[in-house]
Amino acid sequence: MPDRLAHTSVPDAGISIVAAVTTDLVREIRDRHDLSPLATAAVGRLATGAVLFGAGLKGREQVSIQIAADGPIGALFADAWLLDEHTIGARGYARNPHVDLPLNARGKFDVGGALGSGSLQVTKTHEAARPYMGVVPLETGEIGDDLTAYLARSEQIPSAVALGVLANPQGIIAAGGILAQVLPGADERAVRELERRAQALPPVTELMREGADADALVRGLAGDFDLREHGHLGIRFACLCSREKVEAALIGLGAEDLRRLALERDQTEADCEYCKKRYDFTAEELLALSAHVR
Repeated sequence: MPDRLAHTSVPDAGISIVAAVTTDLVREIRDRHDLSPLATAAVGRLATGAVLFGAGLKGREQVSIQIAADGPIGALFADAWLLDEHTIGARGYARNPHVDLPLNARGKFDVGGALGSGSLQVTKTHEAARPYMGVVPLETGEIGDDLTAYLARSEQIPSAVALGVLANPQGIIAAGGILAQVLPGADERAVRELERRAQALPPVTELMREGADADALVRGLAGDFDLREHGHLGIRFACLCSREKVEAALIGLGAEDLRRLALERDQTEADCEYCKKRYDFTAEELLALSAHVR
């Protein structure tokens, strides 16, 4: 099934529900970065979380999520933004893409063990306002739990986030997630019923393996509650890198380092950390950039 995001609400309960299928997105990220199965699970969950957080984005707004941790994976990064009115773009990577650990006690990828202790930071960039940034400590490292804690602590929104990546040595079988948020004035009895359904809901990847798309994931949580649709978005891998941005980063090295690189080699390569695209610069181009250093 194609990657897709469904944005809905339960008016009678006062709850927003967003669900996304991100299988192709996670597969693209895995292939570009040659991620280990464990790193795929970690980056895939975070990128899916960024997509869910981006359901309400408008115009040139962007949401970025970063996890800085002391475990073997080092750090995780993910962004989501609107490519157009019908599509959300996303990307992500891990500082150590080849991390590998035994499965945890539940027989699942040990994402929490790979992360260890650290912090989760969410930055929301708005068109007409200063960026908003919130930081919370990691609680479990399972990412879905930590995004739930972030929403409760930093934005004071009672929420539930379920994320999943199902993979085997041959590839990605399914990836996706659900985000449910309690809105102001929510009906307490309806909220309790949805909480009960959330606790009983099978893992999202299990539902997807049985054929569930984004709408079916929403319905699996909402049950018989009446839903109001707020729209659907396609999802695909994208990157914001450009040669101009790489040039600006190189200028940030300083004139002395640029001249040293130009003397040491005929050509310098710079790779985008998010998409792995390579940008080549000749010695003459580096010398020209050094002239722009202030």
